[in-house]
Amino acid sequence: MKVFQLPDLGEGLQEAEISTWHVAAGDEVKVDQPLVSVETAKAIVDIPAPYAGRITRLYGAPGDIVHIGAPLVAFEGDNAQPDAGTVVGKIEVGHKAAPDAPAAPSPTVIGIKATPAVRALARRHNVDLAMVTPTGADGLITSGDVERAARVLAAAGPIEMLRGVRRAMAQNMMLANAEVASATIMDDADIQAWTPQTPIVPRLIRALVAACRAEPSLNAWYDSEKIGRWVLKDIHIGIAVDTADGLLVPVLRNAGTRDEADLIQALQTLIDDSRARRVPPEDMRGHTITLSNYGTIAGRYASPVVVPPTVAILGAGRIRDEVVARDGQAVVHRILPLSLTFDHRAVSGGEAGRFMAAVIADLATAA
Repeated sequence: MKVFQLPDLGEGLQEAEISTWHVAAGDEVKVDQPLVSVETAKAIVDIPAPYAGRITRLYGAPGDIVHIGAPLVAFEGDNAQPDAGTVVGKIEVGHKAAPDAPAAPSPTVIGIKATPAVRALARRHNVDLAMVTPTGADGLITSGDVERAARVLAAAGPIEMLRGVRRAMAQNMMLANAEVASATIMDDADIQAWTPQTPIVPRLIRALVAACRAEPSLNAWYDSEKIGRWVLKDIHIGIAVDTADGLLVPVLRNAGTRDEADLIQALQTLIDDSRARRVPPEDMRGHTITLSNYGTIAGRYASPVVVPPTVAILGAGRIRDEVVARDGQAVVHRILPLSLTFDHRAVSGGEAGRFMAAVIADLATAA
């Protein structure tokens, strides 16, 4: 028996969710025939057969999460020849029979106070002690605390496991929270000079490009291991897109060299493809700074999350009418609230302030 393992899908991905099997045990397949569709954090990818031969076993069912290098398909015999095709980048083919992937070890919770009897009770009720609010002396979790949590969880029903985009979002947020030294500054841009037809996101992109040119240090990647940064010349903006599956961040390439018509078309394509989950994997990597226009939904100010290796994200809140003082008079102007989160390991407060000032100055001009 020859076992084909889940290949390296590129982009630093470590796992994928089985979406659809295109074959079954007992089927004869040809080289490059589609075997399975898997969903990653970035796209749905079809994996072709690396061998021609008869399939003897499929490892996993739709909905299962498979890690890179784990068994995927078993073929009859040992004389099948691998093909040199690709999925996303080079396929690394397993040449030896591999055992089923071992179950992940149970996480160790540190800093939780509970007696052995209470911990055993939590295991019986399948309650994570990290979710339990302690009421005992000095932060001790009691049996009553566990039973109360168990009743709440029972009423809520079974846990919803995060898959695909939402799973990747959770992992990225954990990484950002563990690594980035986040700081946020907030300010307002007076956009009274805009015409009613001014497209909001393209104008935000234009302002972001202007700010990257005025203060390039925020258009950068940071290496936490080497404690260094790359200040980048090209401006590739990650555009946060809200989808039914969760948050996706496709990349608008070379934002500083596009004219307005090209920019609007490229944006619409990115948004449509994101919501249809058909963004090519190469368009989900390599952004140098991020833009989040959450104000189209709600919210004035925020603390957007910087995801490594980038060092900055600009958030735009809901536009509002506000009374402002101009030349000693009270007038009503349109105001766009802005929030800039930056990684303080790589960016100083002065650099962030100058960047924000450049954004505001550009937005204040007529389109």
